[in-house]
Amino acid sequence: MAKEKAIRELEDLPGVGGTTAEKMRAAGIDSLEKVAVAAPHELSELVGISVESAKKAIQAAKESTTLEFHTGSEILEKRLSLGKITTGSKELDALIGGGVEVNSITEVYGKFASGKSQLAMQLSVDAQLPKKDGGLEGAVLYIDTEGTFRPERIESMAKAKGLDPNVVLNNIAVVRATTTELQILTAERADKLIQERNVKLVVVDSMTALFRSEFIGRGALGERQQKLNQHVHRLQTLADKHDVAVFITNQVMDNPGIMFGDPTTPIGGNVLAHAATTRLYLRKSKESKRIVRLVDSPNLPEGECVIRITPDGITD
Repeated sequence: MAKEKAIRELEDLPGVGGTTAEKMRAAGIDSLEKVAVAAPHELSELVGISVESAKKAIQAAKESTTLEFHTGSEILEKRLSLGKITTGSKELDALIGGGVEVNSITEVYGKFASGKSQLAMQLSVDAQLPKKDGGLEGAVLYIDTEGTFRPERIESMAKAKGLDPNVVLNNIAVVRATTTELQILTAERADKLIQERNVKLVVVDSMTALFRSEFIGRGALGERQQKLNQHVHRLQTLADKHDVAVFITNQVMDNPGIMFGDPTTPIGGNVLAHAATTRLYLRKSKESKRIVRLVDSPNLPEGECVIRITPDGITD
């Protein structure tokens, strides 16, 4: 009796040849795990095979995939060695557990001119620092949706850190996204760029501006949230797959339902609230001072610190 062929690729599945496998990948079903959790009728319609063939492919995918697990101790060991990017402020670094962490999404929200883009640009410089100085010795992918990226600002920040401004600027790949489609597509196609350029930080400044302007009214809210959800999950996938830090800025609105306290509410609702690992609220204080509040973190207590935005960048 002939030994059954091991199933490692989509093409190895029963009833699935090269053409069908390509159709699967085009439909976003690009792994055996995704086939294993697909519905037979849905798979049948997507790639043009019979429901019976789809059932056989799904069953074979289920049998060929294994459930991986790690012990709590193994996860702790990995977390202790995770790379972090300094913000330039020791106070802020301490507040968020040592800096902006890889494998996760850090979100900062605040009103206009509160310093969100300043922090994004500071991190774009600091990500390139040696590891001993709080950097990751890597490049940056900067998705600019509001036209707020300023190379002149990067130059002054780089000089203050003792870095060559030209080298720092050349290590930042800026995509000026003018539509949500381009914003989403940049994240979808980022794998190659991240690998080729040794990207260690992905910035989206701002995450919600284009979604807010393109999806107007209650009727568009459902579609907006669905697309935003897919986009933010793609960013998390990039963070996990390539060991990069993802830093997103977010706009705010005033919530008229809040009668007491600060009515400032971040855009994006529960989709962004659940997706961001760490959430920071940035607000203006006197002169160059800004107050940063840690609003949400899975392992750190809420708290506040004061930072300064100076000509040289962000400091205590």
